[in-house]
Amino acid sequence: MIDIHSHILPGIDDGAMDEQASIAMAKQAVAEGIHTIIATPHHKNGQFENKKDFILQQVKKLNEIFSIESIPLIVLPGQELRINGDVLADYEAGELLTLNRTQYLFIEFSSGHVPRYAERLLYDIQLKGLTPIIVHPERNQELITNPDLLYQFVEKGALTQVTAASITGGFGKKIKKFSHQLIEANLTHFIASDAHNITSRSFNMQGAYSEIEKEFGKNIVYLFMGNAELLVKGKQVYKEMPQKVKTKKFLGLF
Repeated sequence: MIDIHSHILPGIDDGAMDEQASIAMAKQAVAEGIHTIIATPHHKNGQFENKKDFILQQVKKLNEIFSIESIPLIVLPGQELRINGDVLADYEAGELLTLNRTQYLFIEFSSGHVPRYAERLLYDIQLKGLTPIIVHPERNQELITNPDLLYQFVEKGALTQVTAASITGGFGKKIKKFSHQLIEANLTHFIASDAHNITSRSFNMQGAYSEIEKEFGKNIVYLFMGNAELLVKGKQVYKEMPQKVKTKKFLGLF
């Protein structure tokens, strides 16, 4: 299994606090069946700045540590970029790191808001030959309230990644329901852990895939797993035709 979103690098954001915490996370990941993981530390989220060259150095160090510890987990480089107006300039300046240096770029919204310039920026990112992946859209309050906005982003070429714990109810019933709706509407393309530690924000990948198989069948599980492999190789991922999230009528009204 491949996990494309994690905070396993030690001491650089709100993920693993130190090398021992990274080792503990790695052992838990392997126990879950994960053999390859992308380290995606926060960048420009108002609290942390982790530029491309620094992340590459840290990933190399962590792989060396896991080798010494005989932990069969390969760490690949990535970055979780908070959306901002300087994305394209920072990319040109060599500060941004795509996932495993492919064409795929993580884009994070704040938990409560989607900036008005988001649609244009996602389009401009694609003009650079990159494919933006919106991370954990199911946890964004504006998208929960207005899922048609996410439909527009996906319909125009953006991809999305849902957090494993969201699917299993780790962030509450409302977010679990919305996560399932996104899968049903073909509005997400990847499942990933977004793991920060081994306790409150762990991997939950097996549980998520079990839930998906139960609700949507094995083929959807294979699609998500296959897309993670394709992403790491820089190949085009599988996409079903996006649909709008169905809103149920209440007393004859939408």
